[in-house]
Amino acid sequence: MKKASMIAVAAIMLSAMVAAAQNPPMPKPGPEVDKLKYFLGNWKEEGEMKPGPMGPGGKFTGASRNELMSGGFFIELHALGNMSMGKYTSTAFLGYNAEDKVYTYNEFSSTGEAVSAKGTVEGDTWTWTSEEKMGGKVMKGRFTEKITSPTTYDFKFEASMEGGEYATVMEGKATKTGGAGSKPAAKPAGAGATKTPTAKSSAADNATKTSASADGAGKTPKSK
Repeated sequence: MKKASMIAVAAIMLSAMVAAAQNPPMPKPGPEVDKLKYFLGNWKEEGEMKPGPMGPGGKFTGASRNELMSGGFFIELHALGNMSMGKYTSTAFLGYNAEDKVYTYNEFSSTGEAVSAKGTVEGDTWTWTSEEKMGGKVMKGRFTEKITSPTTYDFKFEASMEGGEYATVMEGKATKTGGAGSKPAAKPAGAGATKTPTAKSSAADNATKTSASADGAGKTPKSK
């Protein structure tokens, strides 16, 4: 009788294991993704691009709508912008790579740019870094975001050409204007792309091409 009971228990356990293998639970995002939720909602930006060898710089504005994708692993960002080089739109994705233990940012814009950056967060400061070739030269980007309140953060993009010192290309402030999933507030004149987040936005990338792509640009920083 005892032997029969043991066989029955083993059969039940085996059935449970087979069922689990056939119907694995859906993966769930880790706690790291919760930190990205700060950027959810509608945001506007105001900032300044620094003058450089190929342009006078100037003010820019921006607006974006950032929503959590189904599944909860990524935040999808839709931005539109206007700067000295003209208007553009972009779509980007924020996430977390558990294997490499690093945050990720991937953006695609109407200017044909594809930007990829990796991020870390320490306290109230996010730092995003990227590397790409520009005119046959290696450009490293560093985009920092310092959270100053639940609805505001300051940002700065710096670039280094061919291993030179980092030069500030653009900096400004982002302000939250609405909750996640709501429609953006009325666009300011020449509304431009926002954040987000890191040598990471088209505004930063395009501004770099304006102010840091000439020979020697970035080797003598305007500010550090």
